Amino acid sequence: MGKDFDIRLDATVTATPEQVWDAIATGPGISSWFIGSTDIDGDTVRTSFGGGAMPVSTITASDPPHQFVHRSDDLANEFLIEGRTGSATVLRTVTSGFLAGDDWADEYEAMTYGTELFFATLVAYLNHFPGRATTPVTVFGPPVTDWPATWRNLHAALDEIGGEVYFSNPHTVGLRTERGLYRFLRGFQGPLIAAHVLVTPDDTDWNAFLNKL
Repeated sequence: MGKDFDIRLDATVTATPEQVWDAIATGPGISSWFIGSTDIDGDTVRTSFGGGAMPVSTITASDPPHQFVHRSDDLANEFLIEGRTGSATVLRTVTSGFLAGDDWADEYEAMTYGTELFFATLVAYLNHFPGRATTPVTVFGPPVTDWPATWRNLHAALDEIGGEVYFSNPHTVGLRTERGLYRFLRGFQGPLIAAHVLVTPDDTDWNAFLNKL
């Protein structure tokens, strides 16, 4: 048994269609809001993070600056861009695929919450840092045995970062500061993850930060 899934999200941003295209269809652009670092080589999309990697995907549609689609064996990501009068652009995304096995419910929940965070980060990046180069920071904390306590401790420690919350759901939280976008998410069957995209350097020891939660 398994589950087909289809996650649809949309937002209006102040960036131009060309700036949105650069953010969703180039390696540096995707690295500015997704997890880790993404490279595009021809029609191949590769994302690596914290010693791991996402499944390699293949670009199946590229119509700048309107549509970009890339697919792996189990996942497809489609981006649709529509310019509006004035300085607004509508961005729509569809994340779809199939989760195999009888334990798909937990994985679907984690994927849904994570996809929401990444999309909100893309929107925040386009509204506040369009075209800016960023440095991805991905750090995995120790294994978590008590998620409610860890989540409470994390929220109590967020004052150390400052800024304002641009997104949160039961598994994630994102903060925006002048230095960039700071994110924390609950790893599926694993640790708390710090997955930031920074426009200016930050010398915080994120291993130490996560270890004390």
